[in-house]
Amino acid sequence: MKTFTEKVIDVVKKIPRGKTMTYVEVARKAGSPNASRAVGSIMAKNQDKTVPCHRVIRSDGTIGMYNGLRGSSKEKILQSEGAI
Repeated sequence: MKTFTEKVIDVVKKIPRGKTMTYVEVARKAGSPNASRAVGSIMAKNQDKTVPCHRVIRSDGTIGMYNGLRGSSKEKILQSEGAI
């Protein structure tokens, strides 16, 4: 059985280029609808460049924090992908 972290990573890896999901949406798809803060923590600690953590945003539509794994600006990366 997969851990919650593994489920979150699986969900985030499936977010297509140019699209975003909220922390709440990721938590729901991973099977724990009340765990959006845990999703944020998982994304903040992510060091795997194959996980597009920059595509996970806040429910109010703002970008939120970013760990800088793919560059200094989450907004610029999302713009280059056509998500903004």
